[in-house]
Amino acid sequence: MKTKHLLLIGLALVLICFAVMTVMGRTCVYTLRTVNMPGTAEDYTVTFDPEPAPVELVDRAMEDGRLTLTFRSIHPGSVFFEVAGPENSGYLEKLYVHRLGAISVDTLFGPMRGGRILPIASSAFLALLLWTIIRRYRADMRRTIYQYRNIRNLGWIIFVAALLLGQVQNLLVGNSILDQLTSTMRAASMFSYFAFPVAFVVSILVAFTSARLMRREGRTWRNMLGLILGVLICLGTLAPTVLGEFSQRTMLFDAHNERGAALYIIMAITNGMLTIVTYLECILLSTIILSVKAARHIPAFDKDYIIIHGCQIKKDGSLTPLLRGRADAALEFAKRQREQTGKELVFVPSGGQGADEVISEAEAIRRYLLERGVPESQILLEDKSENTEANLRNSAALIREREGGAEAGIAIATTNYHVFRAGLLAEEMGVHVEGVGGKTRTYFWINAFVREFIATLFSERRRHALIVALLTVLTLLGVWTVYLSAVL
Repeated sequence: MKTKHLLLIGLALVLICFAVMTVMGRTCVYTLRTVNMPGTAEDYTVTFDPEPAPVELVDRAMEDGRLTLTFRSIHPGSVFFEVAGPENSGYLEKLYVHRLGAISVDTLFGPMRGGRILPIASSAFLALLLWTIIRRYRADMRRTIYQYRNIRNLGWIIFVAALLLGQVQNLLVGNSILDQLTSTMRAASMFSYFAFPVAFVVSILVAFTSARLMRREGRTWRNMLGLILGVLICLGTLAPTVLGEFSQRTMLFDAHNERGAALYIIMAITNGMLTIVTYLECILLSTIILSVKAARHIPAFDKDYIIIHGCQIKKDGSLTPLLRGRADAALEFAKRQREQTGKELVFVPSGGQGADEVISEAEAIRRYLLERGVPESQILLEDKSENTEANLRNSAALIREREGGAEAGIAIATTNYHVFRAGLLAEEMGVHVEGVGGKTRTYFWINAFVREFIATLFSERRRHALIVALLTVLTLLGVWTVYLSAVL
């Protein structure tokens, strides 16, 4: 289903909700909260303030000791009504009559007849949205896993599923615009709270692995990214709670006044922060899931070439464990393809020579492949590139030149955590590949996945910034509506 169709369905549901609440809401059936009320319905008098009231009382009934009053709207306005009984007990409530005659109770956007359609329509739209995103995700995944849209779609599947799950309680009791807004904002926040224990444990785990990584690999900001991200997620989840508790205890401003701005400013800040943290957690989770899926994926055994991505070599020109893992992954795939189909492939070692390297990374890989019995005729050297993007571009150009422009089946061999992003870069260049991942140490793997998440997030920073801005605006509009409901 196309986006414009979803928007039209959403608009249609809004109009249906508006029509139902306008028609049904012109009468209000109000049952007093007090139980075991003495006497009969006729023993109770109802007075309005101010007079003349924008509503009229059309019926009253007593059932199981509870008094039920039925009002009908006359004209727009608001009114307090007081119920006095045989024991001189008073019950004071407020009604609002909207411009089109719908009556709400207590607040401007409070409960009204027909309000039950809101959680039903909202749940139906979220279910339709979830189904649409899942279909898009599955269709895109069938084409290739290496797309940024797969990250977005999987992240949105998790996010929308959390919103839909948050509608369960509202389906049972919600009957107002206010209920709908608060349940939606609460659903986004609850995901972040439920994810906090996992984030906290992961942060501790990342802290230990980061310490080990820095001890072995050096204290660089890249090696600290995992720890920094874990701390930021925990702070982002805890900060709204701390701010809320502070606002309840401070004397700097009055956050207890339901008609004051301070309460709603705090509400906007806390809900906005939790919504943004929840969205980023969903994107992080989707990135990890797809990265693991890409790393565990076994390409089809129909490849003509396999590009081996270079990285730092040792001072004597031999392979580091990380680079040897990539070369071994390529050799293992070539062996399995040969056993399955009998088809040989050409190895494309890729990587230039750094200022502190005695030979190029590609040459170091070539020597390793020769030692492992690969014939020289099955090696195509690319020794000019300086990064992953150049590895792919230059290697693809060599392959096209060798094939005379014809299409060729290409695999890439890199470290397991790096397979997904390398595939993303290849797809952006129009080079269709499948990846195999070489193993790496656990302490490096955890931090490396965090780096890959940051890299993929940065690659689509404008789109993510737009989504975060949209979520922030929607949260602010929701809080503004709650504020209007309290003060008008």
